[in-house]
Amino acid sequence: MTRAATARRFLFLQGPHGPFFGQLAGLLRQAGATVWRVGFNRGDQAFWPDAAYFLSSHASADAWPDEIANLLTRHQITDLVLYGDTRPVHAAAVVAARRLGLTIHVFEEGYLRPYWVTYERDGANGNSRLMQIDLAAIRRLVSAGGLDHPQPPATWGDLRQHMFWGAVYHGFVLLGRHRFPAFRPHRALTAGQEFRLHLRRLLLLPFHRIDRLVATARIRRSGVPYHLALLQLEHDASFRDHSPFSRMTDFVELVIDGFAKGAPHHHHLVFKAHPLEDGRLPLASEIRRLARAAGLSDRVHYVRGGKLARLLDSAQSAVTVNSTAGQQVLWRGLPLRIFGTAVYAKPGLVSDQPLADFFSHPERPDSAAYRDFRRFLLETSQIPGGFYAAQSRQALLRRVVDRMLAVRDPYAVTFQQKEAGQQQLRLVSDP
Repeated sequence: MTRAATARRFLFLQGPHGPFFGQLAGLLRQAGATVWRVGFNRGDQAFWPDAAYFLSSHASADAWPDEIANLLTRHQITDLVLYGDTRPVHAAAVVAARRLGLTIHVFEEGYLRPYWVTYERDGANGNSRLMQIDLAAIRRLVSAGGLDHPQPPATWGDLRQHMFWGAVYHGFVLLGRHRFPAFRPHRALTAGQEFRLHLRRLLLLPFHRIDRLVATARIRRSGVPYHLALLQLEHDASFRDHSPFSRMTDFVELVIDGFAKGAPHHHHLVFKAHPLEDGRLPLASEIRRLARAAGLSDRVHYVRGGKLARLLDSAQSAVTVNSTAGQQVLWRGLPLRIFGTAVYAKPGLVSDQPLADFFSHPERPDSAAYRDFRRFLLETSQIPGGFYAAQSRQALLRRVVDRMLAVRDPYAVTFQQKEAGQQQLRLVSDP
């Protein structure tokens, strides 16, 4: 069921780098909706094709909450659209939108990335409705049948495009900074520094790939048992806003300490960098320093980003803060210990052992329960596609507009369908 699109008035804030938000807005207009966008810099403006519906914001951080409240009221907005819900301008907008009873659409990188993206109502990650949905209820729903299990495509290829669009976006921000003097990035680095990091990472991809392949092959061929520590981007919202750490090195230090106290002496520890790690932090040197201090220099390793599967296939267990890569760990039935807030942090899926005990005798997850949880995600909040590569963007756009126009959020729709099916079954069964 959908509300009449002609009655919908959407306001977009900041989105993924590249043309996705502009193309999405075009489809919503074709459906009959009215769509605006608030832009905070030249990068936001460059990727919005309809200048007549672009609203430049020059408000300071202190003035923004009042400005967004006025914009929502003045333009009679019914729907707010965001990429992530925790950056300061988005968090303030969510507060104002909830006060007015608006529908809030949140996009995020997929909980089951890289082949899907996340679309939810009201919040994502630690603010997701999934945090309140009990695993037992999910399993009852899945056991009732009717949930499909979509398969990922053979290839998707968003990583290079992600880096490319990031460099282009920050290039526009840098060149147009005189037009938006009040703009302040939600991250610590300047637009110029972000641009250089994205460009450098893109140019060094071939060299990093060789380094990663060599390091991975050395670990796999060594024959030693090893545990994986899955690193994240320190500036990413899931780490910054939904974890107990302020720095990634705090997590590294904790993991090395727990490994030193609990792991068998012939086991090794492998730190795997995030695929988009761009060198803004000296992670490799910090890991070497902390391993040396713990007397573990010959048992602790660092591998650059890239695909995780080859390392996971031979791992004993994995630890992370709250990375979505944890879902790949659970899919393989490997023990997983996490330290932050994550949608998959359900009893029976992740271990709550003290870290030394985990490295000594890690408890395996309930694989059947995880497969039910995964099926539920694929049926509800995970949409095949991506934000960056043209092919994956087209796949996403085909599916997401109808979900945005639907009255109920994906989780409510699924539970409602189950209730309707059970009621129909009772009617058929009763004489």
